[in-house]
Amino acid sequence: MQAHLEKLRTQIAECEMIRDLATGKAKRDLFAKVADHYRVLASEIERAIAEAKLT
Repeated sequence: MQAHLEKLRTQIAECEMIRDLATGKAKRDLFAKVADHYRVLASEIERAIAEAKLT
């Protein structure tokens, strides 16, 4: 799970970089939305890791 979390964090950073470099509003919005989605997924993985440590 930790490896998946690190991959998501990398993808978040990449999406944010592409968003910042994009010239069109549609592309900026798309990559911002994808980064937000990856943040939600990363949060869920962090929660699962924390729960697994408690058991």
